[in-house]
Amino acid sequence: MAMVGLFWITEDSVYVGSPPNAEGHCVRITSEGVQARGSDGDRAWPWSVLRSAGLEGVPVEGDARGGGRFLAAVLEAVVTLASSYGGEEPPQMYLVLETEGGAEKVQVPAATKRYTAREITLSQHLLARFRAGTAAPGTLTAWRRDHRGGTPKPPEREALLREWARA
Repeated sequence: MAMVGLFWITEDSVYVGSPPNAEGHCVRITSEGVQARGSDGDRAWPWSVLRSAGLEGVPVEGDARGGGRFLAAVLEAVVTLASSYGGEEPPQMYLVLETEGGAEKVQVPAATKRYTAREITLSQHLLARFRAGTAAPGTLTAWRRDHRGGTPKPPEREALLREWARA
């Protein structure tokens, strides 16, 4: 797996926030739409019914251009996921899905205690492009299949998000 912005990317799936937990709860992005698996069951929203998709309540850190604080956050994310948040619940954020019938908020566990403002903005833009059909989650999974080095360093993550958000 690799974390790039607000996404966890495996060779065959893209998740918002954390990958599936022990119970399989997660929010997955597919070419068809958004799939959520949680304690209240499985739900799905095709892109065609979504007017918008965005995230609220994302734990944010200042934009650390030097990378030191963000690198520490990534290391914390890896350690935290490996230790199941040390008995703590992971920080929660919300995926807000706007349909003709109104907005629905889906709780999403964050993969880290804080993200940079730049990665949040780029990730939100990419999510909007998925919804609009001008970007495909398959681009991310194809990158992951070719990239075996784990989570890239901050400048590479931002470059990837910029590329995916405008491609």
